[in-house]
Amino acid sequence: MEEKSKMQTEKHLTGTLVLSVFTAVLGFFQFGYSLGVINAPQKVIEAHYGRVLGIIPLDGHATNTSGEDGTDPQAGTKGTLAPLADTSEDLATSSHILTMYWSLSVSVFAVGGMVSSFTVGWIGDRLGRVKAMLVVNVLSIAGNLLMGLAKFGPSHILIIAGRAVTGLYCGLSSGLVPMYVSEVSPTALRGALGTLHQLAIVTGILISQVLGLDFLLGNDEMWPLLLGLSGMAALLQFFLLLLCPESPRYLYIKLGKVEEAKRNLKRLRGNCDPMKEIAEMEKEKQEAASEKKVSIRQLFTSSKYRQAVIVALMVQISQQFSGINAIFYYSTNIFERAGVDQPVYATIGVGVVNTVFTVISVFLVEKAGRRSLFLAGLMGMLISAVAMTVGLVLLSQFAWMSYVSMVAIFLFVIFFEVGPGPIPWFIVAELFSQGPRPAAIAVAGFCNWACNFIVGMCFQYIADLCGPYVFAIFAALLLLFFLFAYFKVPETKGKSFEEIAAVFRRKKLSAKAMTELQDLRATEEA
Repeated sequence: MEEKSKMQTEKHLTGTLVLSVFTAVLGFFQFGYSLGVINAPQKVIEAHYGRVLGIIPLDGHATNTSGEDGTDPQAGTKGTLAPLADTSEDLATSSHILTMYWSLSVSVFAVGGMVSSFTVGWIGDRLGRVKAMLVVNVLSIAGNLLMGLAKFGPSHILIIAGRAVTGLYCGLSSGLVPMYVSEVSPTALRGALGTLHQLAIVTGILISQVLGLDFLLGNDEMWPLLLGLSGMAALLQFFLLLLCPESPRYLYIKLGKVEEAKRNLKRLRGNCDPMKEIAEMEKEKQEAASEKKVSIRQLFTSSKYRQAVIVALMVQISQQFSGINAIFYYSTNIFERAGVDQPVYATIGVGVVNTVFTVISVFLVEKAGRRSLFLAGLMGMLISAVAMTVGLVLLSQFAWMSYVSMVAIFLFVIFFEVGPGPIPWFIVAELFSQGPRPAAIAVAGFCNWACNFIVGMCFQYIADLCGPYVFAIFAALLLLFFLFAYFKVPETKGKSFEEIAAVFRRKKLSAKAMTELQDLRATEEA
């Protein structure tokens, strides 16, 4: 039986399908690169901001407008120096201005994503999946050009504008890519191919970390190239998309182009008989025709979609509020305390582990199923967060506790990539049929971006307030997410969209029956 399943999978995995999925997930590679690239050159870019604005950088040294790093004027620095602050109040003001511009440079990316995520459904239906990805690539190219040319103008304005435009692209791409990949993938491979979204993200983050090393591109001369380099991925994706077939499901259900849908299906599946999938599409088309087009408002007001929407939103919230960003924030600091000479390389090591276990999850997701991996990942992260808290709290008393924290970091990352990392990106597309899917992906995307923004803006303040106990907060949240997933998240492995919808209908009927039974008992007791 397993041999037969393996043969069917190999038959479904054609060159056209591989090209189409690879091309689509280049959008997520750009997403990951944009997330990670801004961290490594932070001090260099802040110093450049200080020179452009004519103020003192955060290290309190005067700055050099000749393009060299800021140095103490008493050390005999050559060039024209920016005016020094006369008082401690001026110095504090300068620091606040730089912090504000830097925070805006980082967080405006998520704002762009939030804004554009609501238009995913409209542009995906209006232009088609492939044409929409082609068009939005213009935003990526434009945003990366602005950042790449930052030294030739007001760098703080160009970087903030470039990050905002790139965020607009990533918000659209993070909805269009899962939509396209889920629609072109055969049921047997939908989960495995869906995890490639997360693999592309972590690969982008890892490459940005490596390129951001000081002796490569993370220096005062090369940082604009570092920031704008993902524009090359955008150009590659643009030209490869010209070779990719449009989604057969979109052609058949949305446009009614039966013959074109069959042709594209044969291109994607090879010599396999397309009629089974065509029959499934026809059934879905009839159901979609029997109901009005689902808007975002209807998605929340209709009881038919309520459970699926709650699940879709909660898996996004659990991904962002799991504490993974906090782990990356604390990792370098913990490695420093553990006595690692070059903590930046240890942090890159975390990125490597991140990537390796995302690859492993590609193979696990169709073996173990989405729900079981999601639950295992959340529980593993919960245990790791508790270990992290214990390690950080007792670090001052026992030096060896730093190694407990180090191991907890790696385990936390491993468990994240097993389930909560990749699964939210594609499970939303699996939970909804063709009608409500664009609206659902738009809402889920907005939720993910909004949570990303909240974590980015608030985590520093919470970490300062709670200190080492910050991971106890994440442990409590992870417990809540685990309980929700255990009781509410269905298994979608190997199921058609109609079968998944039937699971929610059964749960709804079961809950209704339980309520009626409780009311009946209450009446009898009265």
